[in-house]
Amino acid sequence: MYAGTPARRTSPAPAGAPRAVDGGGTPGGGVGPVVVSPPETEWSSSSANAAPGSVQASAPATAQEPVEEDAAAAPQPEADPARNRLRRQVVAYASGEAPGTIVIDTANTYLYLVLGNGKALRYGIGVGREGFTWAGSEKISRKAEWPDWYPPQDMLQRQPYLPRFMAGGPGNPMGARALYIGATVYRLHGTNQPQTIGHAVSSGCFRMVNPDIIDLYSRVPIGTKVVVLHAPKL
Repeated sequence: MYAGTPARRTSPAPAGAPRAVDGGGTPGGGVGPVVVSPPETEWSSSSANAAPGSVQASAPATAQEPVEEDAAAAPQPEADPARNRLRRQVVAYASGEAPGTIVIDTANTYLYLVLGNGKALRYGIGVGREGFTWAGSEKISRKAEWPDWYPPQDMLQRQPYLPRFMAGGPGNPMGARALYIGATVYRLHGTNQPQTIGHAVSSGCFRMVNPDIIDLYSRVPIGTKVVVLHAPKL
C-alpha cells in the first residue's frame, strides 16, 4: 500500500472517538519563513464549504516574506476551549528539518509546517485509526482543488455501502483541497466532518478542517517534503 516505507501499527484509538468515512483511496535549508495568515474563527460551516469554484486559495508565500506571528497566534473565540489546541497557530518547534517541510505528529494529532528559527505553523488534524497508521518520509506529488473521490477496493470491501465515485464538492469527504503524498494511497485533505479533527478516524490519510487545508495548500508546492512520525507504543 505504501511505496518504500512499511506501515506500522500503533495503539488503539481512544474509546468513543468518532468513526467516519475518510478520504483515503486513490492512488533544503535555504528556504525562508512564510507569511502566516490569521486562522478562521469557525470550525464548522464557513466559506471554505462553498460550492466548487467559489473558494480561491491565496497565492503561495515567497521565501522572502516575514513571519507575522502575532496574527496567527491571536486568540480566537471558541465554544469548546479544550479544542483551542487544534487551531492553526505559530508555536515554538525545534526541528532538524528544513523550513518548508511538513512534519506530521500522529500521536498528538498535529501537523507542523516548519518555519525555521525554532518556529512552526501548527494545525490540528485527524489521523489513521488502529491498524491504519504509518510512518515514513515522502514528498507532495500532486495538488487538487475540490478533488473527486474514488474509494479503493479494499475500502469498499470493508464498507460496501460506500459510493464507487463521488464528485468534488461540499458533500465530498475529501473536502476543499487535497495534497497527494508520493506514490502512496495517502493524502492530506479537507473534511466535511470538522468534529473528527483531533481523533484517530481514517484509513491512513490525514484530514484538516477546510480553512486549514486551504491555507496549507496555498503555502506548499509540489515536491514539499513530508515526514510522518508514528505514534509511540503504549
